[in-house]
Amino acid sequence: MTSLTESASQVGAENVLRVGSPAPSIKVEDWLRGHPVTTFEPGKVYIIEFWATWCGPCIASMSNLVILQSKYRSNGVEVVGIAAHEQASTADEARAGLDAWLSKSLPNLNFAIAFDYSGEMNKLWMDPSFSVGIPSSFVVDRDGRFAFIGHPTQLDNALPEVLNGSWAVSDEAKALDAERITTGRRRKRELSQKRALVEPIFARLEAAMNSKDWAAALSGVEEALAAMPDDVTFRGLHAELLLHKIRDMRAGLAVLRQLVRDAIDKKSVVWMSVAIRQLFDPAKDYSGFPHAERFAMGRDLSEHILAANPPQGSEGAKFLSYGAVAQYYYETGNRDRAIELVEVALKWLDAAPASDVAKRDLVQCSLQALASYRSDKLCYEECCSTPQNTAPEKPQPGSPREAA
Repeated sequence: MTSLTESASQVGAENVLRVGSPAPSIKVEDWLRGHPVTTFEPGKVYIIEFWATWCGPCIASMSNLVILQSKYRSNGVEVVGIAAHEQASTADEARAGLDAWLSKSLPNLNFAIAFDYSGEMNKLWMDPSFSVGIPSSFVVDRDGRFAFIGHPTQLDNALPEVLNGSWAVSDEAKALDAERITTGRRRKRELSQKRALVEPIFARLEAAMNSKDWAAALSGVEEALAAMPDDVTFRGLHAELLLHKIRDMRAGLAVLRQLVRDAIDKKSVVWMSVAIRQLFDPAKDYSGFPHAERFAMGRDLSEHILAANPPQGSEGAKFLSYGAVAQYYYETGNRDRAIELVEVALKWLDAAPASDVAKRDLVQCSLQALASYRSDKLCYEECCSTPQNTAPEKPQPGSPREAA
C-alpha cells in the first residue's frame, strides 16, 4: 500500500490536485457494493470518500454519507466509498474482512463501495492532493472537476453551494483549499523526515525483540525515545522491557510512574490504556512489584479510564483496556465488577469495526479472563475458554484487597 508519508518534493507543485483540477479516474480492484463508477457523467456530482473499517471517524462519517445520498440523490449526487486503507496481510484477506464488515454493520447501505489494496487510488488522489489521513472527502462537480477536497465534517456546509455552482469560486472555498495544501505539505514533510530518522531504529529494535536480546531492545527503545520523546508506544515498551524483561525494578518503576502521571495529565485514554497494561496483565509476573504502589496506580488509572469520554477514534483504546481494569477489580476482591467490565468489552468487540480475524485473539483473551473470574467454561461465537489458575497473589498487609 502506498505510504501517505511521501515527501512534498515527490509531488511537484504543478501536479497538486486542488479545487478546479480535473478529477482523476477511479481505478480500483473490486466494487463490493453498488454500481461501479467507471467515468464521471456530465451533469452529476460525485462524493468520493476514502475510509477504512478500522478508522473510528470514518465509521462515524458513513452514517452521514447515507443521509447525504438519500437527501441529494434527486439532485444528481452519487456517493462512492473508497476502501483503500484496509489492514490485512493479503488483498484477499482485506477484501473478505471488508465484505463481512459491510454485511454486518451497514446492511442498508445506499451507495457504492470500491476496494483497492494496490495503492493506485492513493497515488492518483490522496498523494497529489496532499491529503494526509482518513477520512478524506472529494467532491467532483458536474463538469468533472474538484469542487471540494477536505474532511467530511465540512461537507454539510459546502455541498448545497457545490450544487448551485457557487462554492468553488467563493472566498471560503479558496481559503480552505489553500490551508489544506499548506498543512498537507508540512505534515508530509514532517512525516517523511520522521520516517527517515526512525526506520533504521525500528529495524534494529525489531531484530532485537525477535531474538529476545532485551539489552539491545532497550537500547533501541531509548534511541527511539530520544527522537520521539512523546511516543506512547515506545513509552509503554520502555516500561515493559525494564519491568518485565530485564527486571530492573528501580529504573522501570521510575519510567512507569512518569508514564502514569503523563497519561492522567493528558486525559488520554490511549496513554492510560498503555500504562494500566503494565500493571494488571494476568500473564505478567508482579511478584517483585511494590504491592501498595501497584494498586494505587491501578486505582487512579481505572477510575480515569472508566470516567473518560474518549473522542471518536479512541473508543477502542478505552474498551480494550477493560481487561486490565477488570483484573485490577478482581485482585481487589470486586469479582462482580471485573466480570461486568469484561462483558462490556466483549459486547464492544462484537460491534467493533474490525475483521473477525483481527478480533479472534482479543476475544480469546477476554474469554479467558471471564472464564477465570467465573470459574467455568465459556464460549463466544467460535472461541471457547476454560478457567486457568490465575488467582491473584495473597494480599499484603495494607493492600486494597485486605482493607476491603
